Amino acid sequence: MVSRVSKKKRPRKELYQEKEIEKTEGGVFNRGTMIRLGKFFNKGIISKIDFPIARGKESDVFIAEAGSAETLEGASHVILKMFRVTTTSFRNMSPYIDADPRFARQVGKSREKIIETWCKKEFGNLEIAAKAGVSVPKPYMYNGTILAMEFIHDRKMAPAPPLVNYTLKNPERMAKAIIEDVRKMYSAGLVHADLSEYNILVGDDEKEYIIDMGQAVVLKHPNAYEYLQRDIEHILKFFNRKYSLSIDWQSIYNQIVQEE
Repeated sequence: MVSRVSKKKRPRKELYQEKEIEKTEGGVFNRGTMIRLGKFFNKGIISKIDFPIARGKESDVFIAEAGSAETLEGASHVILKMFRVTTTSFRNMSPYIDADPRFARQVGKSREKIIETWCKKEFGNLEIAAKAGVSVPKPYMYNGTILAMEFIHDRKMAPAPPLVNYTLKNPERMAKAIIEDVRKMYSAGLVHADLSEYNILVGDDEKEYIIDMGQAVVLKHPNAYEYLQRDIEHILKFFNRKYSLSIDWQSIYNQIVQEE
């Protein structure tokens, strides 16, 4: 018989690790998720899950060793984004799903169905953006509440940092590249709707990668142009504030809209 050590007698570090594991397992590794995860192994998308690299309000992000699927194009690692079913607050998702004509009839009333729709939506948005030439992680596969995509990293294979945590050598070039991505999305009929310094990764040679595409909406969404203006204003104010640039976000917005 295995004896259990009282939690009061366990080292603080051990208690902390146990608490974090319980949080992660309770959030994403439920029975349904484990079944869905098996399909990623079967399809050759992943061969092993390594470790988590980020925890957001709605999901946990893991690095996984790549499988043998041809769609991976020789990638050694893959990012797995696992949406939480039990702890995610889906009220913030509703404005971006309910009025999106692509998903209006697909959204169910259950928490799990809403999150599954969100996952499907992010995969589809990544496909649209990638096809339009926007710098985003390549989407590989989604199933239920799990999304697999390209691992964006630096030369040492460390996860690429978000823009907010990186000091750019050429901020003006980066700002122009991001606006060009916004323009390409708009031309493809898509608006990110939550663009900020927190969901843009900085890869090698200060290459930008836009992430977190779940809330992105099509132009037919009633708030699409409001979101577009907010995206441009938010990101350019960040550059103006941090790097003392003087880019007029209003004129950039007008240029993008008038091009159509």
